[in-house]
Amino acid sequence: MKNIISIVFSLFLACSFALAQDKASKFESYPKDKVHLFLLAGQSNMAGRGKIDKTDNKPNPRVFALNKEGKWQPAVAPIHFDKSFAGEGLARSFADYYLAGQDEGIVVGLIPAACGGSSIDHWKSGVYFDSTKSHPFDDAIARTKLALKSGTLKAILWHQGEADCKPGSAQEHEAKLLDLVKRFRSDLNSPELPFIVGELGRFYSKGTIKDIASVNQALKNVADSSASIGFVSSENLTSNPDHVHFNTTSLKAFGQRYARVYQKLYTK
Repeated sequence: MKNIISIVFSLFLACSFALAQDKASKFESYPKDKVHLFLLAGQSNMAGRGKIDKTDNKPNPRVFALNKEGKWQPAVAPIHFDKSFAGEGLARSFADYYLAGQDEGIVVGLIPAACGGSSIDHWKSGVYFDSTKSHPFDDAIARTKLALKSGTLKAILWHQGEADCKPGSAQEHEAKLLDLVKRFRSDLNSPELPFIVGELGRFYSKGTIKDIASVNQALKNVADSSASIGFVSSENLTSNPDHVHFNTTSLKAFGQRYARVYQKLYTK
């Protein structure tokens, strides 16, 4: 009986994916104003290291992701491809929650560009990051400009800072993040583009308490500096056993929090 249920469920997922893939093949036929794009940037907690729940990893026919080759496909985990162990992230729950408040004709296009392990210093034009064999900032800009052929950029979702939880780097984080926001907006020709930053996990165990607090305060200060920058709390969210990465349940909750913060900015 278990085998029969498993086979039926697998067939259901396959059919769902095929239908979503068919919609993805027609993605560029959607009116650009109906395709809401979100750039996903930062390091591993944005890329996602949560365990993928196969029973809950079915496509939403209104949510797509730009794959490594620059093609649109159904947004099922892993959405990122920065490292071979990319897993569940926060982006899909963000998109599902976001669409719940939108007209049925709206679809979401996710632009994955996070690079696990990258410091904020890797997010500069021309800087190569060997760990992911990429140029984090330049690649994010290039992928976003490619996506803009299909839709309208609504916001950047950012989660990064663990790599900077060390003496010196933590104290410089605020100025560097403000500069990054400015460069993103300039290169994407969108001076008031909403920028949503997520608080580091309060469970993070690989930095000193002082430096973790310093980076989180920097994130809050940056959000407080502009009405178009939002801050997402990580209060009560929990981690994988590594005490570095959010677990799947918390990532889904985090994604919804990002969506709620975006909605508050959007309605100002």
